[in-house]
Amino acid sequence: MHAYEVEQLAQRLLSGNLELNAFVKMMTHPAAAAFDEVTLDLDRNRRCGFPEVIYGEGKSPETLERIVQRLQQEGLPVLATRVSPDKAERLGRTFPAARYNAMAQTFRMAAPATADPADPSEPPGRVALITAGSSDLPVAEEARETLDWMGIDVVTIHDVGVAGPHRLPAQLPKFRDVDAVVVVAGMEGALPSVVGGYVDCPVVAVPTSVGYGAAFGGVAALLGMLNSCASNVTVVNIDAGFKGGYVAGMIATGHHRLKTRPALRGGES
Repeated sequence: MHAYEVEQLAQRLLSGNLELNAFVKMMTHPAAAAFDEVTLDLDRNRRCGFPEVIYGEGKSPETLERIVQRLQQEGLPVLATRVSPDKAERLGRTFPAARYNAMAQTFRMAAPATADPADPSEPPGRVALITAGSSDLPVAEEARETLDWMGIDVVTIHDVGVAGPHRLPAQLPKFRDVDAVVVVAGMEGALPSVVGGYVDCPVVAVPTSVGYGAAFGGVAALLGMLNSCASNVTVVNIDAGFKGGYVAGMIATGHHRLKTRPALRGGES
């Protein structure tokens, strides 16, 4: 822990905004756990607001099991992405309470019951997840699982690509009041620009590798999104459903904090 972080914690303790036992736990808690070829970041939840997410591709089932076990020991919810069905089957035997989404290839476990549960009645923000076509669903499902893991309220709108332009305006009431929108599209990647012209919030565009030869495995959609004329559109990598969902979730939680922060009294800054 850096010196400025220790100072901030000490100030919170002295001001009464941090309990003594919480201060001691933060000061003595290990920042990382090393095993096999992994160094697990145990401090990320405090620093960044959410625990470390496991990238399953390339990791052995044994390593994945050890990571999940350690995160659960820390009282943290688990999200693993790019987990193949064979690895998921083995993990499921070890962790029967977990949930595997075969389309998204995500493996999830809730925080243990001993941890303080989040209030389900007050999700920290709301995000719309929009897809151009049904072929984009695997990437969209990865984004949805990520947002769900973050506790975000998600409204999903599927198959409203620009080939049928009448379909999107009919869905506008569902996503006019969200904190952010994730738009998942392949082919020419035009849908995020259209969505961006309807909303007053950030649009996170996720290009997919869906398309014929000239789509170049999603490069055409990526370039189209990067060249969007809608000022509120930003772009993540090809097929990066997790990244699109995570960024939108961070935007939503930040907006939620601003909305719920007590108003300053006159003259204070």
